[in-house]
Amino acid sequence: MALTSDGTGAEMTWRTRLFEFPGGVFELRSAGGESDDRAGFYLEFPADGAFTSPDERGAVMKYKPTAVGYLRTGISGMARLWDQIQIRRLATRLGYDFADLVIFDPRFGRPPLARLKAQATRLDAEAVIVPSPKHFPGGEVPATLVQQLDVITVDPEETYARRAMPPLRDLPAAKSDGA
Repeated sequence: MALTSDGTGAEMTWRTRLFEFPGGVFELRSAGGESDDRAGFYLEFPADGAFTSPDERGAVMKYKPTAVGYLRTGISGMARLWDQIQIRRLATRLGYDFADLVIFDPRFGRPPLARLKAQATRLDAEAVIVPSPKHFPGGEVPATLVQQLDVITVDPEETYARRAMPPLRDLPAAKSDGA
């Protein structure tokens, strides 16, 4: 006979029922002697904010989408700390889970976007937040980056979405009815 938390020595059997809903899992646990209308329930969220979906092996449902930050030291200069704060604030305001800040320093001689793309892939990031387009080579947001991630700039606050609507086909000009 096993002792239980109530100290009676009687072993309890637990019945667990899982219900999935968009954005989470609801677990209903009841002791063997309880009726369905008196069963207790609780929600459990893992510390990292992600659930493993039972439908897809290895797939993870995230509580919040992940974002990484990116800046170039040569562009930020003395405002580097300010730029970092602005990136984090925007990520929080837009509802992202801020995972990492990739800082590019030209002294290391690596390609400017290589580490950013690798880190975004490793963290399964949805977006990259930068202080301005000036932090990219040529002052323009690279199309190859937008194919992989949403790119959000702090100043001006703009989003370059990877899932943008495709261009509409050319339609003939509308003719007026003489009105």
